[in-house]
Amino acid sequence: MVGVDTVVAARGGKIRGFVTDEGLAEFRGIPFAHATRFAPPEPARPWTGVLDATAHGPISPQPPVRPDGVMGVPHGVPDQDEDCLNLTVLTPAADDRRRPVVLWLHGGAYVTGASSFGFYGGHRLVAEGDVVFVAPNYRLGALGYLRLPGVSPGNLGLLDQLEALRWVRDNVAAFGGDPDDVTVVGQSAGAHSIVCLMALPQAHGLFRRVILQSAPLGLRIAGARATARTARLFTAALGADPRTASVGEILRAQEETIVKAAGPGGVYSVPPFRPAAEAPPLPDVAAWLSRRARFAPEVDVLIGTTAEEMNSFLTGKPGFAPLERFPLTARGVAAVKAGITRWMFGGPSRAFADQLAAADGRVYSYVFDWGAPRSPYGAGHCVELPFLLGDDTAWRDAPMLAGADWATVDAIGRELRAAWLSFARTGTPSPGWPRHTPNRAPHRLP
Repeated sequence: MVGVDTVVAARGGKIRGFVTDEGLAEFRGIPFAHATRFAPPEPARPWTGVLDATAHGPISPQPPVRPDGVMGVPHGVPDQDEDCLNLTVLTPAADDRRRPVVLWLHGGAYVTGASSFGFYGGHRLVAEGDVVFVAPNYRLGALGYLRLPGVSPGNLGLLDQLEALRWVRDNVAAFGGDPDDVTVVGQSAGAHSIVCLMALPQAHGLFRRVILQSAPLGLRIAGARATARTARLFTAALGADPRTASVGEILRAQEETIVKAAGPGGVYSVPPFRPAAEAPPLPDVAAWLSRRARFAPEVDVLIGTTAEEMNSFLTGKPGFAPLERFPLTARGVAAVKAGITRWMFGGPSRAFADQLAAADGRVYSYVFDWGAPRSPYGAGHCVELPFLLGDDTAWRDAPMLAGADWATVDAIGRELRAAWLSFARTGTPSPGWPRHTPNRAPHRLP
C-alpha cells in the first residue's frame, strides 16, 4: 500500500481508498446494498463524512475452504457476517475517462467463495487493459438461496447481484468507469448466475457483454419439487426457526442438507441451494430456458469450458482413486469424467451458444486445454483462473498448478487476458478468433 489518499465522491457519500504498489486506486468493502435475514436487498443508505474503504468488508457466512481443494486455501480471508453486501473497486484512476467496466461474479457452488479472496484480484486486468474492475460479494447457501414459504422467498443471492449491477450503473462513473460499457464475467456458479440474469427484464441494459467461464449449464434452475425437498431437509436438520437460529446453526444444517441431498457416496452432488424457478425474479424452468437468449442481439457473449472439468471434482476422490491406479480401470474412469464434463459443461454451453447465435447474437466460444506438469487435475475446473486473476502469492500453493512456474503461467495469461480485455472493449476476443456458429468447433486455448 503506497498511501491512503484517494477520495471519491459517489452517490452515497465520499469514499476513501488507497493507491496500490502498481499505482492503481483500490476501494474495498463499499456497501452497495443492505438486507436483513431472508429479505430482499435494499440500496445502501447514504453516509456522512468519509467512508473508510481500505479494508475488505465481511463475506457471506460459509464453511471453511477445504485444504484439499484444487485451488488451495485463500490468504487473508475476511471476516464473515450476514451484512456482507459490499464490493471492491479497482481503477487506474478515479477520473472522468469512462473506461470499460469488468464486473466479476465468483463461483463456489452457491455455498462458498468471495470476490474479495486473493484468488480473484483484478490488478493485472486493470493495469494491462485500462479498465475498471468491480467485485461484489453476495449471499450464499441457505441465507442466499433457501426457498421456504413464509420464511425465505429464494433467489436472494441473485437479487444481490442485480443490486450490485444497479450500483455500478449509478456510481461507477465516479471511479473512472463507463456505466454504459459493462462486461459481467463469471466462473462456475458465477457464470450460471449470469445466465439467470440474462433472462430477466430487470437486468436489461445493466450490462453490454458477458463472459461465461465453465458455466454448469447442465444444472437447471431448481423447480418446485427440488426446492421443497431442500427446504424439508434443511428444516429437519436445523430443528429451529430459521429466522432466529444462529449463523452457526444455519451453516451446520446447510452442510447436513448438502450431504443428504447428494445421497449415498455423494454421487448426486447437484447444489441444493441454487436459483429457484417460479420465485421472483425467475420464471419457470421452460420460460428461463427460452428467455435467457431474449436480449441476444444486444449482449455480446464469450462462453467456454475447460477440457477436463470433472477432473477437479472426481480425481483422487473415494470410489475413484483406487480405480485410477490400474490402466484398465483408469481408462473407464477417464471416460466417465469426460462424459460428465460433456453432460454438465461442454454440451449445454455449446447448445446455449447455438441458441444465442440463432437469435442473432454475437457469440464466441472456446475450450481451455492446459494442465500443470505435476497436477493430477489436468485441464480441470478452475484451471484458467490463475491466468486471469490473482497473483503468484495467491496461487502459490494451488494443487492444480503443481510443477508449473509462475513465469509460464503469467506469459500464457497475458495472451488470455488480452483476449478477455479485447472482448470487454470491442466485443471481439482477438483477430482470427471466428464467431461461433452451430457447426464450428470452439476455439482452442491457450
